[in-house]
Amino acid sequence: MPKQENPQEISPELFTDEEWSIYATAMQAAHEANIPFLVGGALALGVYTERWRPTKDVDLLILPKDRDALINAITMSGFKDYYDQQHYDRGWIYRSTRDNYIVDVIWRMANRRADVDEWWFTNACTVSVRGAEFKIVPPEELLWHKLYVLQRDRCDWPDVFNLLYAVGGRLDWKYLMNRMEPDLALLGAILNIFGWICPGKIDSLPQFVRDRFHFEASPADSPDFVQKNISFLDSRDWFVGVEPNRNILKH
Repeated sequence: MPKQENPQEISPELFTDEEWSIYATAMQAAHEANIPFLVGGALALGVYTERWRPTKDVDLLILPKDRDALINAITMSGFKDYYDQQHYDRGWIYRSTRDNYIVDVIWRMANRRADVDEWWFTNACTVSVRGAEFKIVPPEELLWHKLYVLQRDRCDWPDVFNLLYAVGGRLDWKYLMNRMEPDLALLGAILNIFGWICPGKIDSLPQFVRDRFHFEASPADSPDFVQKNISFLDSRDWFVGVEPNRNILKH
């Protein structure tokens, strides 16, 4: 993605006053401890797709070496370990809670495929909420991270489809494919499904990507065609390409 000139402003209506106060406290704790972090999850996805959804948590992604320092910093700010309420895998995430809101501290992918590293921070863009500025996970890493979430009780592939639709033509594909080199078959699989949903969008990808995965030129998409295909997967509103109203969905 190209570098931005100014921080992108996010609507303050996305959060209640209470909710934002909790999240801002965690971020401020990280700042005061001089710990670099990126915000991921639904907030980062909403920035790229302009499609917001309800969330009761925020994800702070950090380098593995900063794990203990950030856990200590947010604990000193009044957050408690969520483990006593619900067990979770502490090998990649620390779940903290305060006033029924959750702040997740993440330093690697859940499947251990990769750790957060300095490259995640290199192309991160800055956003602003209620005057507070922070960086969000780059779309390449967000897509890479979400590709592996395909479980019996959770699947992030709809998020990947929305991300591809919104910014697929602007991704740094050489960088992404280099990062995913051992797992390019997985990337190709989701691109094939994306091409079935809206084949015309495949033409927005660089030629070397289309050549690598053997995509041919496709006719322009029609709204009816895309609507029909996405409804085969889920009849509820979920795809940014046909949803006419991208309003904040939270409150």
